[in-house]
Amino acid sequence: MTDTEQRLAAIRGDAPPKRHNARTIAALTGNPGCNRRAVLDGAGVDKPALAERVGFPARFGQSRFAITRGNMFEAQVKADGGAELLRLVAERLGVPVPAAARWTDLDAGDDPATRARRSATLLTEALSPADEPAALFDHPMLGLSVAGQRVHLEPDLVAARLGGRFHVVEIKSFPVIDGQADPAKLAGAAVQSAVYVLALRELLTARGHDPQLVSHEVVLVCPRDFSNAPVAHLLDVRRQLLVVRRQLDRMDRLDTLLAGVPADFTADPAADPAALASSLARVPARYAPDCLASCELAYLCRHEAQGQTGALGRPVREALGGIADVAEVLALAGGETATDPERAEAAALLRTAARLRADALASA
Repeated sequence: MTDTEQRLAAIRGDAPPKRHNARTIAALTGNPGCNRRAVLDGAGVDKPALAERVGFPARFGQSRFAITRGNMFEAQVKADGGAELLRLVAERLGVPVPAAARWTDLDAGDDPATRARRSATLLTEALSPADEPAALFDHPMLGLSVAGQRVHLEPDLVAARLGGRFHVVEIKSFPVIDGQADPAKLAGAAVQSAVYVLALRELLTARGHDPQLVSHEVVLVCPRDFSNAPVAHLLDVRRQLLVVRRQLDRMDRLDTLLAGVPADFTADPAADPAALASSLARVPARYAPDCLASCELAYLCRHEAQGQTGALGRPVREALGGIADVAEVLALAGGETATDPERAEAAALLRTAARLRADALASA
């Protein structure tokens, strides 16, 4: 093991590293400035167990009903060898609907590494000849390196030779009502799909093919309105690809991040809860309210962030010139002189805002 690997193993204790999937990789992009999360995810720490141990258990996740509903909708869409799915995808891409497509089920019972090798072979073979019928690959297994670990990823479907390119197809059970989907769920699906696109592009690159053969347009299939009738939409994930790639590159530089972490830092869920909480407090977090939807430690970080501007949201923190403490903001707005020259401009703006507020209240 390298020095970095030994350090990461010491941080998580005796537990094996927690493997990432597309959801956890997508969640990494939600708060790229959080050193605490980057270190814990890089070390493969079991964050749900850690949050439970320190007394702030995570309170999010899919219900069993939602998982069952999603599985049923996916099975419905893929019925009859994907005939309806093929029509939806082709029409959304604006290409003629093929009379038939080769359906390949890659969701076999083999171990992930074996499935990944088989998927890689069949996906790259689908590149030629171009005059072959369209091909649909059900649950292929892809791979991606995350902080030195090889992570296995499983998109719902990959369509090949439709419009001359590969397209990732994601099937979600949240509805599209009057052409609009829930913005948060749509954003999550876009980032998760970008992870699959990135993994598929890396596969083609490793096999000596042009990665741009994988389209940046993902086909999202959801129920229409209040029915189970499927409808397809295109998601352009170019921006999400850049964000995911930047965060993965940051995690690959864990030795740089670890240089600022105390030598005795531990996140071992088996350690004493008080010692764990004290240890976590020594690695800075960057809490924001939207962390509650994606990070298992968000409730601990929210507790720590009491009195901090970040607890009010990133836009508030940025609008206040990056001043972290609410008490300092109020003091500067009340006329206290800023000792730091970099805060002088923010202090002047705060005093102006306080004066305008007072004038507005007086006139009201």
